[in-house]
Amino acid sequence: MSERMTAATLAFMEHLPPPAEELALLDRELAGLDLRRSQLLHRRAWLVTALQTPGPLTVTPPTPPFSPAVRPWGASTAPGWAPAPPARTGSAQNVLLVLGGLLLTVAAIAFTLVSWGHMGISGRSAVLATVTLAALAAPAVLLRRGLSSTAEALGALAYVLMVLDAYALHEVALPGAGGLGFAATASAVLAVLWTAYGLLLGGLRLPLPAAVLVAQLPLLLWAWAEGAGALVFAGVLLATAAMDCVIAVWGKGVAVRVAACAGLCATGGAGLLVALVESLSADGPADAVAPGALLLAGSVIALSGARRAPSGAAVAGGLVAGLSAVAATGSVVVAGVSGSWVVPVYLLCGGALLAGVRAPVGRPAGQGLAWASGVVAAGSVLFALPPVAVSLVGPVSQLGRVWEGAPQGGARGALGATGLPWPELTTAPLVLLAVAAVLAVAYRWWEGVLRSAGQVFRLGPSARGAVGAAAAVLGWTGLAVLPAALDLSYAMAVAVQSVLVAALFAVAVGGLRRGMKGVALTASVCGAVGAVGVALLSLASEPAVYAVFGALLVLFTAAAVALDTCVAGASGRDRVAAAVQTVAACAAVVCAAVPAGACGASLGLAAHRAAPLLLAVPVVTVLLGATLQGRAMALPVELTGGAVAATAVVMAAGDLPFLALVLSLCGVLAAGTALRPERRPVAGYLATALFVLAAWVRLSASGVSSPEAYTLPVTVPALVIGGLRRRRDAAASSWTAYGAGLAVTLVPALVAAWADPQWLRPLLLGAAALVITLLGARSRLQALLVLGGAVLALDALHELAPYVVQVVGAMPRWVAPALAGVLLLAVGATYERRLRDARRLRDALGRMR
Repeated sequence: MSERMTAATLAFMEHLPPPAEELALLDRELAGLDLRRSQLLHRRAWLVTALQTPGPLTVTPPTPPFSPAVRPWGASTAPGWAPAPPARTGSAQNVLLVLGGLLLTVAAIAFTLVSWGHMGISGRSAVLATVTLAALAAPAVLLRRGLSSTAEALGALAYVLMVLDAYALHEVALPGAGGLGFAATASAVLAVLWTAYGLLLGGLRLPLPAAVLVAQLPLLLWAWAEGAGALVFAGVLLATAAMDCVIAVWGKGVAVRVAACAGLCATGGAGLLVALVESLSADGPADAVAPGALLLAGSVIALSGARRAPSGAAVAGGLVAGLSAVAATGSVVVAGVSGSWVVPVYLLCGGALLAGVRAPVGRPAGQGLAWASGVVAAGSVLFALPPVAVSLVGPVSQLGRVWEGAPQGGARGALGATGLPWPELTTAPLVLLAVAAVLAVAYRWWEGVLRSAGQVFRLGPSARGAVGAAAAVLGWTGLAVLPAALDLSYAMAVAVQSVLVAALFAVAVGGLRRGMKGVALTASVCGAVGAVGVALLSLASEPAVYAVFGALLVLFTAAAVALDTCVAGASGRDRVAAAVQTVAACAAVVCAAVPAGACGASLGLAAHRAAPLLLAVPVVTVLLGATLQGRAMALPVELTGGAVAATAVVMAAGDLPFLALVLSLCGVLAAGTALRPERRPVAGYLATALFVLAAWVRLSASGVSSPEAYTLPVTVPALVIGGLRRRRDAAASSWTAYGAGLAVTLVPALVAAWADPQWLRPLLLGAAALVITLLGARSRLQALLVLGGAVLALDALHELAPYVVQVVGAMPRWVAPALAGVLLLAVGATYERRLRDARRLRDALGRMR
């Protein structure tokens, strides 16, 4: 013990753990010492008692106390510690019984198949009969003695032997009988025998499930032996499924019901699938009657089982019953109609299925019927998705043929989809509109729907919003597909789409006013997508562009104005209404910009000459920004106008004089915006930058090679005014006082120095930048330090660049990555210090004026 403590002490001295860990370790060691001491004291007391008792010392020492919470040193071999728990006898017994049964089964199969020919007829019969009877009788004796597992193993062996007996009977006694017919008869006899055997010996669990599984075969094998057709096979499978349904509902024992449910799913599903295929391939209504009757029978089987099944199984049964009923009734009707009307017929049958929801079939089965109707409706909508996708994506094709005139082929030609099989898709709008109408009626009379479906579904408040949103989406898509489905002209298609967008935004505004946010938001999104589609569609014709974008401008403006009462209502600001209003206002700005830009093209102007016309839109947005001051949509509208102004700048980039003009006009707009106090911090700097940039562009357009002659007369007065401003207001920023004046000269001079091959200009610029940098550092003026330092660094880089290139070209190629690696290592080793230096530099610059 002392040696262990010494070793532990040395270990602590060499590797001192944290205080908390060391304390826990000491507690465990002390607990172990206390336990060991109690064991030794207990042993000592027993030895003392044994020595004081006369007679030989043969008494077994008592078991010392054992605490499983603490394990002392060396406790794994101590006599007082409990041994490992023994293996569970039940598990070991089951493993042995399973292995024994498998070995006997393999032996019996080998005997029957291999050794059968070495014995006479009497010997064969005697051996199989004796072994089978012994295997069947043994479980009864074993059950009386309580050996149920052994009885189950021998019973399973008996089942296999009975199958082998049937095989032997066919090979010896009835070799001329057909294999399939004999197998059908044998499976029926085995099912009856195993059922009787299981009922006679109630303690066995395998006979009845095995009988249920074997009972799946007789009818199917008989039909196969007779060479029956597909309908007969479907009827046989459904009859077997009906038997399984009865067993699953009324059978005793979980294993029996599980086996019956598995058989029901397999045979019933296969039978319904065969009947469905036959119904779809029928040549006429008369040929579809028999498959329809089988489907209807399958529906009855599923519904009868669903009435008494658990909740989950009942819902599934109702779903299968509903789908089967729709397929049964629809198959007879669609066999006599054209291909385009197949989906509407099935949709009508699925809608009629809702009438069975209130039938006395139980709540879960009613839910299944409702789900079946929903599945049919969803499948019908999926059928209509291809023309919807074409109607939504097709207008993009007009980007490649702007103002080339109305496309050939009417609405279908405008979508670039003249090759689609439109005669088969003409009913797609009808399907979408029918589903939308049902959902709209449910949304409008929601209370009645709740009363009707209250016993089947418990619908929350959010369900109504989802129904209304779905109705809006489906109604919009149905009407959007209508022009192409009816093959309307291009003008009619544009008109229909425009009216549809107006109707969607009317629904959105009305919904927001009535508090129906889900429907309103969905209608707004659909309206926005539709507006993009009709705008792209109008690009094919010049008059259509002005008409459509003018109508959209009026529509979006009216929507934004109409939503003003919702945004600033008495109940507070509505975020959804504010978002819709903002989007509508920004869309109105974009719709105003397109005709403004199109005017230049209509007048035959080049892009740079048409750019000033586009600035009429930012002028309006600047005025609107002042009018809408404090509104949520004010800033987005101004930003959208700024985006239009940026587009005008891009259009004028091809001609420098026009670019300078456009930049100057944008500077005027920014200066006008800066008159408002809340926009001054950003708009003021932007106006200054635009004016300076316009001056630079104008100088470059005029071919000026010495911009300093034009910029210094501006810089000197600007710096004087900035100095007076700083003297009057010491808290004024150096950027406000000196930034613009310095940038007017330094930036053009830097550009000229980079393009000047001589040395005088870069030298003078570097000297001026050095003086400005030193003055900024001495006076702690941020603008001077940053501008002067940046210009000085760039000027030095320009002068040193040729020499750097020469040095780099003369060095071996491995030097550059080596230097980069050394630099990274140095930065990584001093990362924290460099980070602190960067923060100090940032703070120092931040403290400057």
